[in-house]
Amino acid sequence: MCGIFAYLNFNVNRERRYILQVLFNGLRRLEYRGYDSAGIAIDSSSQCASDAKFPLSHPPLPPHVFRQEGNIESLVKSVYQEVGEIKLNLEELFSTHAGIAHTRWATHGEPAPRNSHPQTSGPENEFLVVHNGVITNYEVLKETLLRHGFTFESETDTEVIPKLAKFVYDKANEAADGVTFSQVVLEVMRHLEGAYALIFKSLHYPNELIACKRGSPLLLGVKELTENKGNGSAFEDDKFLSKDDKPKELFLSSDANAVVEHTKKVLVIEDGEVVHLKDGGASILKFDSNVGENGAFLSRTCSVRRALSVLEMEVEQINKGHYEHYMQKEIYEQPESLTTTMRGRLIRLGANKSKSVLLGGLKDHLKTIRRSRRIVFIGCGTSYNAALAARPILEELSGVPVTMEIASDLLDREGPIYREDTVVFVSQSGETADTLLALEYALENGALCVGITNTVGSAIARNTHCGVHINAGAEIGVASTKAYTSQIVVMVMLSLAIGGDTISNKARREAIIDGLFNLPNKVREVLKLDQEMKDLAKLLIAEQSLLVFGRGYNYATALEGALKVKEVALMHSEGILAGEMKHGPLALVDENLPIVVVATRDACFSKQQSVIQQLHARRGRLIVMCSKGDASSVCPNQSCRVIEVPQVEDCLQPVINVVPLQLLAYHLTVLRGFNVDQPRNLAKSVTTQ
Repeated sequence: MCGIFAYLNFNVNRERRYILQVLFNGLRRLEYRGYDSAGIAIDSSSQCASDAKFPLSHPPLPPHVFRQEGNIESLVKSVYQEVGEIKLNLEELFSTHAGIAHTRWATHGEPAPRNSHPQTSGPENEFLVVHNGVITNYEVLKETLLRHGFTFESETDTEVIPKLAKFVYDKANEAADGVTFSQVVLEVMRHLEGAYALIFKSLHYPNELIACKRGSPLLLGVKELTENKGNGSAFEDDKFLSKDDKPKELFLSSDANAVVEHTKKVLVIEDGEVVHLKDGGASILKFDSNVGENGAFLSRTCSVRRALSVLEMEVEQINKGHYEHYMQKEIYEQPESLTTTMRGRLIRLGANKSKSVLLGGLKDHLKTIRRSRRIVFIGCGTSYNAALAARPILEELSGVPVTMEIASDLLDREGPIYREDTVVFVSQSGETADTLLALEYALENGALCVGITNTVGSAIARNTHCGVHINAGAEIGVASTKAYTSQIVVMVMLSLAIGGDTISNKARREAIIDGLFNLPNKVREVLKLDQEMKDLAKLLIAEQSLLVFGRGYNYATALEGALKVKEVALMHSEGILAGEMKHGPLALVDENLPIVVVATRDACFSKQQSVIQQLHARRGRLIVMCSKGDASSVCPNQSCRVIEVPQVEDCLQPVINVVPLQLLAYHLTVLRGFNVDQPRNLAKSVTTQ
């Protein structure tokens, strides 16, 4: 969804041009999250009221705010054009400066400069805010502020925040000698409901920033410019957070991608924390609010001390390299990402010795999981499909009933979750809004909660009782590819771990483990179908619809393949359970509608052969995916187009089968002239409901 970024240089001279470039590059690193407009705010002059050479009565000039509909390059062009018009000196030096930036994904109000962020308290830009999330009570706050004489320019929920900050500031200064920036923000937070990550900048508190969050992701990056390069990660907990005169650069961002090129030393801001950047240090207050016994609203704050952590990612992971698009790169990275996912977790001691799985994050909870009344998978979109692909093998090996829940639907129904349940939350980002709310719901009901995410330190990783990181590496393309296949592999390993090493399933377990070891090579083999998928895409370029039939393990493949096509190629596509073909979908079949049937060798193979025959009898335009050597079995007389893929263990076949569909979706998108990495109206991390 929205991306927020801030850059504060302390005691180090930076030209305004350099500051702008850092802010623009930060936004470029957040582009993949999805957006329709962007904006930044910078100071007017380095000669502000906080400078010793100016008296305190000297009024600082309002910050400059630049906002633009469209992509970041449109913002860059408009900023430099406006800078030229107002004759703003790009070479002016700032020893300390705080700038903020934002990419907006429209939720309240159309994409337009007035609705873009930073949102402001008024013409003087006394308070500026960038926001990721949704304020659910903004209408009530807006009515109150209107009664106090405030006027609104945008249709956003965000505009109430800086105006509320000004209202709090003005009232406090009427009644007392003054109020600190933190006090203003804490009072604003006390009135906000919903999910948010916020960064505040104020004319009244120059060279300071405040960040706070509830639900939406936010982190602080710290780069001390005098540190010894050989120190690595050996640093004291408070060294980079205490106030001192050492030159440093501080960064705030929605995620690590915008920070890692500057520093790997970060603090993941937690819900309810208020981080105040001032005088080269960061003070952290914990804001806690609840309703008391009398229905009165209670709030408490306390100071906390936190340690920095080290990002385990490299800048190269977020670059495209020699590939044209991130999605293409990530499809081709799957052999390596799968290897990384399995590294250290598969144990094969020798040809005649036992083979097992070790998931360190789960080992203390396996007995509890095995005794569960049921296992519930909860996810959204691709993550849900990955869990669906793994459900059959988990049921087979564990003997525990497994149910599937789409996070939003579970919340809408308030479906039953029991203390005896194990609930597995699957999310690439670990910040998916509906999945997080479902996690809160499950925790309230006393269930054991397991997280499967790709993001260390994410909300799901922090708030579940135990879990597994999929270690697929940074995924920038909005359409998930390598995270999907790594999620399936992790859940297969989860099934092996829960199932235990019993004599009855020993042969099956060992065959799966051998299959996991060989899986990266099988994926490399199937990637050789790239040109074949490109040729197929050329035949489908003008089509309006596509059906994908699958069953058993590959029902998930049908859903995920169809999802990829609709996400990026903007073509209507539908994944259908083949067993439901006669219950409606058969009416759509004619000689024009392209239909993909996944019919690789497994327990459902003969049933899929029957489906193909029935579709062929109705002159269906068939594209059949089958195991190598089965072309004549599934498509006699060469009556349809065949895609042959390597055969692996049935529970691993969805990993192989989805790759040609990923390639097809990619090539369809390129040939149709659409944006592969940033599909229309979609965001990478859905952090609002």
